[in-house]
Amino acid sequence: MSFQAYLDAVEEKTGLTPRQLLEQARERGFDASTKAGPILAWLADEHGLGRGHGMAMVHVITKGPTISGKHVGTTGAHRDASDTLWLDGRATRPAVTHLSATASSVTA
Repeated sequence: MSFQAYLDAVEEKTGLTPRQLLEQARERGFDASTKAGPILAWLADEHGLGRGHGMAMVHVITKGPTISGKHVGTTGAHRDASDTLWLDGRATRPAVTHLSATASSVTA
């Protein structure tokens, strides 16, 4: 599963975009200095997220939306299209709209 796919699943499970969760985290005082444990506990208690999805949000909360380019542009289950994660929701992600249009024209 790609990093972006984890964030998409977080949105699906919580009904909140990663950016909305990031704002909530900031309101609670979570930042780059916060250890994973308190963030994971909050995400589990208030949003029902498990460890895997929670760790994706821990990264965004503590390190921002940039990820390692290790899997960018590669093939395989962990590939990501960009080293910058989209935090504003699947429906507004430009790559999703573009891929959907491409897929439609290919199957037509």
